[in-house]
Formats: sequence, C-alpha cells, structure tokens
Amino acid sequence: MYDVVIVGGGPAGSSAAMTAARGGASVIVLEKEASIAETVRTSGVTWIQNIKEFGIPEDCYNPVRNFGFVSPNNEVVIQDEEPRAAVLDVRKTYRWLARQAQDAGAEIRTGTNVTGVIKNDDGSIAGVRAGSEEFRSTMVIDASGFASVVCREMGIAGQWEHFGAGAEYEAEADTVDPGTWWLMVGEMYSPAGYAWIFPLGGNMVRIGVGVGKPESDADPRQILDSLMESRAGPIKKLGKITTKEFHYGLIPNDGLTRRTVFDNLMLVGDSAGQANPLVLEGIRYAIRFGRDAGRVAAGAIKAGRTDRDSLYKYEKDWRSQIESKINSARRIQSRWMSLSDKEWDRELDIICELEPDEFLDFIRADFGIGRMVKLAVHHPKIAVRQLFRLVR
Repeated sequence: MYDVVIVGGGPAGSSAAMTAARGGASVIVLEKEASIAETVRTSGVTWIQNIKEFGIPEDCYNPVRNFGFVSPNNEVVIQDEEPRAAVLDVRKTYRWLARQAQDAGAEIRTGTNVTGVIKNDDGSIAGVRAGSEEFRSTMVIDASGFASVVCREMGIAGQWEHFGAGAEYEAEADTVDPGTWWLMVGEMYSPAGYAWIFPLGGNMVRIGVGVGKPESDADPRQILDSLMESRAGPIKKLGKITTKEFHYGLIPNDGLTRRTVFDNLMLVGDSAGQANPLVLEGIRYAIRFGRDAGRVAAGAIKAGRTDRDSLYKYEKDWRSQIESKINSARRIQSRWMSLSDKEWDRELDIICELEPDEFLDFIRADFGIGRMVKLAVHHPKIAVRQLFRLVR
C-alpha cells in the first residue's frame, strides 16, 4: 500500500515521484523495462533555459547555437551568439531524474509491467496490477507515455488518432559540427514530417526521420535507410558514418484533447498529450508538469481529498501555461503538412529573415501575443503576418 503509485519511469514519472516524495507521500514508480531508459525513444531535443530551470547537470547535454534548415532546393542557417537549444544524453538525463526521485525517498521498481488496474466500488482507481502483484494506493499517476496504460485500462481514453512515428540512428561520423543541428523538410525527406541531424557532442550524432500518422502510411525506418544510403542533404557532409544504436518512438499529436485529472488519478507527459507539435518534443513539459503533478498529489493526500475537484488545480495550471500555445502550434503544423517542396523552398526564405530569438520563440511554440505582434511589426513584408493570423 502506497500513497502514490506512478506508472512509468521516464522524465514525467521520475519528476512526479520526486516532488510527491518531498511532499511527504510514500511513492513507488513502476517501470516495465529492466533499467531506466534501457530503450531510447526520443531524439532528446530541448532548450537551455529549461535545462537550467530543472538543474540538469552539464554532462547530460550538448549545447546547440546554430540551426540549419534544408528543403529540396534551399538551405538556411540561423546563427546565434550563445547556445539556446540542447540535445540530451537521454539515458544519463533520465537516470539522473530517477536518482533525484530515489534521493527524495521514492521507491523505483524496474522490470515491472503494469497489466491492469484495481478499482473501488464507485469505479475510481485504487491501484494497479503487474502480473500477480498488486500495488494499492490512494492515488495513481499515469506517466506511461504514448501507451497510456492506465488510461486505457480505466476506459477513459483510447489510442491517439494523430501521432508522430520517429526512427533514428545514433552514430559516429567523421565530420560533425557539435554546435549545429539540421532539420530537413519537404517530400524528399519525409512525406508528412521532417528529418534531422542532432549533434550529441564530439563525433556523435542522431540522424532520424519523423512521419505524421495517419497523414502518411510511410515507414520512417525505410525512409531513414534510404536517406542514409543516398546521403541526402547535409547527411553527405558527415563523411563516414558508423551506426551505434537504433531508436524508434511514438509521440501523441492530438493536441490537448484529454482530461488529465479524475478521482484518485492524474495524467502527465505523453499520457496527457503534453507535446509541442512543431518539432514533436515534450521532455520539458514532462519534467515541469510531472513536478507539478507530484506536488498537487502530495498536497491532496495530506488534505485527505483526492477527488477530481481537489486535483483540478494541476490541470488548470498546466493548461493556462501551454494550451493556447499548443493550439497555435497545431494550426501552423497543419499548414506545414500541406506545403509542397516548392512552397518549402519559399518558407525557408521566410525563416531566414528571423532573428535567433524570434526563431527560437517560434520553434518552441512560445507564442505570446506580445511576441507575435513584435514579430509582425519587425517583419512587415514577409509571411510572418500570415503566421501571426494563424497564432491569433
């Protein structure tokens, strides 16, 4: 019997475990894999300001200050004076987060695959099952990622309708600029998405392809292998490439369509759909809102009330921070999905005119109205006006 059972040992689960344990709750994290981050399912892109906010150690990430975009017939590079983006060492970061949770007093059980839920007489959740074991609790936090294990077992959510499927190789290459990432757009790179080269530091890179579902039925691994073989775009600049690992992951792209609090139950991270549609990244949301969920859970348990109304502060707060931004980003993403190769060539001419801080605000989906007004005024002759209308 625990105060809080957390399903999933990724960034959302570990972050929730840390703050719930610090708040005095007895906490267990159930992770299905044999070790934390045994399998990598993300390219690890995030932002320096969030890394500093979370206190992630410097040896867990590679800073990036230049942003290259390539379309079939165009190429632009936005150069910044200081790094504002980063590519995480995913295993090292996730394990650091897990150690933080353990140091706070949370128990982490790996190799424990949740297969069912335990319900009270009123139908609310009372714990989970993992094979023959039962883990009963006052509260459950579903941080199981795209699979949304608890959601599905409770019958409160089904499969995501729109999502991204990504395949990538982690590889060693002869020629790597550790301070520059590359995004490759247009039909030749992905029929409904983009390809990427993200530097990890030294001579290591992640080379990948993302495909939007159900917009395309293409297999991202097949596209990736084809791009690697043809050495398309900036891949040819890498010289000899020696692959070390293959990663495959899914990320929801339905927007913020799910309720995230129920009686005795909260959703966080990919289970909640908390992801930026423009580059399909959500680690920063998983950590931030995981911490928020853990704090709210511990407070609710102390107060002796874990009904939906008592937990609603969590949903209200995270929605106030990102809901309008995510909705705006989805409108822009929908426009991007419809662009032809020639239109992407022109789109890069628009991106090229942005200052580094303007570009970062845009790609992070940080669409404050004030910032977008300033952007439209600063660039009165370019299509940013159209983007401003989409955001508004």
